[in-house]
Amino acid sequence: MTTALLENTTRTALWSGSVIDADVHANVPSLETLQKYQERVWVQWAQERGWAGPSGLKIAYPPNAPTTSRDEWRLDDGPPASDLGALQRHILDPWQVEKAVLNCYYAIDSLRHPDWAAALARSVNDWLVAEWLDRDPRLVGSLVVPARDPQAAADEIDRIGGHPGFKQVMLPVRSETLYGQRIWWPFFDAAVRNDLVVGMHWGGTPDGSPSTSGFPSWYVEEYAAETQVYAAQVISMIAEGVLRKFPELRISMLDCGFTWIPTWGWRMNKEWKGLRREIPWVDRPPMDLVREHFRFSVAPIDSGPPEHMAKIVEWLGTDDLLMFGTDYPHRHDDDIAEFLQVLPETMRANVMSETARRWYRL
Repeated sequence: MTTALLENTTRTALWSGSVIDADVHANVPSLETLQKYQERVWVQWAQERGWAGPSGLKIAYPPNAPTTSRDEWRLDDGPPASDLGALQRHILDPWQVEKAVLNCYYAIDSLRHPDWAAALARSVNDWLVAEWLDRDPRLVGSLVVPARDPQAAADEIDRIGGHPGFKQVMLPVRSETLYGQRIWWPFFDAAVRNDLVVGMHWGGTPDGSPSTSGFPSWYVEEYAAETQVYAAQVISMIAEGVLRKFPELRISMLDCGFTWIPTWGWRMNKEWKGLRREIPWVDRPPMDLVREHFRFSVAPIDSGPPEHMAKIVEWLGTDDLLMFGTDYPHRHDDDIAEFLQVLPETMRANVMSETARRWYRL
């Protein structure tokens, strides 16, 4: 079976405890859907230009790619994950989900017009509240921000981040500048001030390379290489001092897997020992900071043979780092039953619900 589909079993046969899904998606059906949440000037602005939505959305999620949606979850009358009833039928009900963290990537970061990007983010957030969070108490949400403009992003957090349904603010992992740099500090200050987790998710501005060395030719290169960008963002936030400046900061890394963390941590810890004189504010090994300030959703698991996965889980060095997530509607053929068997008994409840419950204060 896969992480998301309960094939040939039942949810309680697989896992009898609580389930919190740390990563399900809501997609905007169309630009017209958002117009009742927008000021008239922006409705006219888009209509006069014949603008139908951010171009970056189809770059990050090609409409017909398997990674964009499982075939079982495609809808006849809209993009996948654009209907609350479908989410309830596909994930919330069969998995008996207690809480699910709803994430929307609408590629607002692909816009260069600062005022339009801010207005579009406001409309997406108001739509998320009205059409999703207010209609199913199992859902908590992630607000979106104009991610090219850190101050505008902070303003949007202060505008709506206090809504009780929002527990997280989303950033795309690809960005024009690394998130550790000081231009981003007003954003992190607003996230902490509003008691929100910062969720970093696959995708991002088309101007930002999905690898650390430039643009690839093929989607498979982009899809596989983007994990490198997650690692670069973690290194930046540690080395630039964000975690010292904001000691209460919580960051969720979503849709990036986790098998790369132990070897990355070994390398960072080793280099920190030799070079920490240039970053004296990093007062402990980087992997210790990861365990304190970061959590990771499990999908895609990238599991390999069970005996190898057992080693990787042991190398994480904590029971409190991973969170169950289906990444609905994206396709990952992870074997969650096999993964649960690999986990130590003391870790299973944390992965399936308790780490996310503590992290998001649910």
